[in-house]
Amino acid sequence: DKATDPSIPEENWECIQRFCDQVNANIEGPSLAPRLLAHKIQSPQEVEALHALTVLETCVNNCGERFHNEIAKFRFLNELIKVLSPKYYGTWSSEKVKSRVTEVIFSWTVWFPEEVKIRDAYQMLKKQGIVKEDPKLPEDKILPPPSPRPQNSIFDTDEEKSKLLARLLKSNHSEDLQAANRLIKSMIKEEQEKSAKMSRRVNTISEVSENVKHMDELLENYKREELSKSDQETLQTLFQRCEKLRPLLFRLASETVDDDEALAEILQANDKLTQALGQYRQVVAS
Repeated sequence: DKATDPSIPEENWECIQRFCDQVNANIEGPSLAPRLLAHKIQSPQEVEALHALTVLETCVNNCGERFHNEIAKFRFLNELIKVLSPKYYGTWSSEKVKSRVTEVIFSWTVWFPEEVKIRDAYQMLKKQGIVKEDPKLPEDKILPPPSPRPQNSIFDTDEEKSKLLARLLKSNHSEDLQAANRLIKSMIKEEQEKSAKMSRRVNTISEVSENVKHMDELLENYKREELSKSDQETLQTLFQRCEKLRPLLFRLASETVDDDEALAEILQANDKLTQALGQYRQVVAS
């Protein structure tokens, strides 16, 4: 209530930070907080709703994966959609609140590209004409300060950037806050790109391993002339897929020059793939 008090026009950052601390300290915090915030965001009082949206964004930045999982569920996203939809509160919600809710959902499609439900919810709003065009995220809107952070967060991995960010956030100048906002965005983007590369690597190596294993089994049966027509088609499909995986492995290797362990995994997968393709050509094509 204090963090979203409509009688105070400015954000009460001390209370907002204490709310985040409670979310992190309480085992039920990440599941309870979105419900409390949804109720406040739907408030007919514009200031209360806007404060609640600031609290929500601060929690996204401070409260970790469990909180992210909760806000990415349709149950919570539907509560935000109600603020925009004319079937619910959209007819009396202020334009400022609706604009901010749209910004929040759109920004999550950027920050959490892996969350399909967020993307689906946003696309549905566009399809229904509730959102006419993607909002331009304002440069001067500072992302919530990432103060109490878990160890090994993205803000701890680069000491120089971390110090610069702390200095910019303490400044009262709007250009410093804009610079801090851009820095936070670039650090998050870097981390997301790194995570996406790792995910691509793991998935590709896993696919190579499964395909090679399946090919080896079918080739053994082929040698013994125990392969049905459908299995022969499957073998050919596997061969074609494995051929397409080779350039993917080369691309992954070129992206992974600074990680010896990951590079070794890729090269090992490439060796297995090369052997399987060679075996296919030797046994089947000949």
